[in-house]
Amino acid sequence: MGVEEHKKGALKRVRLGIVTLSTTRGPAEDESGNWMAAASREKGHEILFHRVLPDDDAVIRETLLSLLDEHDPDAVLMNGGTGAGPADVTIEAVRPLFRKELTAFGALFAQLSYADIGAAALISRASAGIIGRTAVFCMPGSIKACRLACDRLVFPELGHLVKHIRTG
Repeated sequence: MGVEEHKKGALKRVRLGIVTLSTTRGPAEDESGNWMAAASREKGHEILFHRVLPDDDAVIRETLLSLLDEHDPDAVLMNGGTGAGPADVTIEAVRPLFRKELTAFGALFAQLSYADIGAAALISRASAGIIGRTAVFCMPGSIKACRLACDRLVFPELGHLVKHIRTG
């Protein structure tokens, strides 16, 4: 079976959550999270929640697990906290929760980023995995990085990935 044949059963509408990690931005200043919500709605997806959380690993982990339990989203788009600075703890908070890691996401994001920003792509630690029955994507917080990740990687495969997670 070819890729296109395999993807024919992909879901057209996915239920999403958005989480922005920042100690300096609130919902009004959340350019990346607001863009992801609008872009998702334009593609016909449903936004179940949109939160802005501080860069605190315990808060990230506890809130994410609570949101997954309360809303049962198909996927969560997280942005921010993936760099190399001391406050960048998203990956440390989320990766231990992955039942399966989607290792190609980080590699492909780095490759696409390298084409745009050169060796600075080395600093990003984008990651993705599956927690329970939910795909979770962790990407840098800049609007440019979110657009790159969503437009080139997440949105093209989202319905296909969710179909596999939810139905096999």
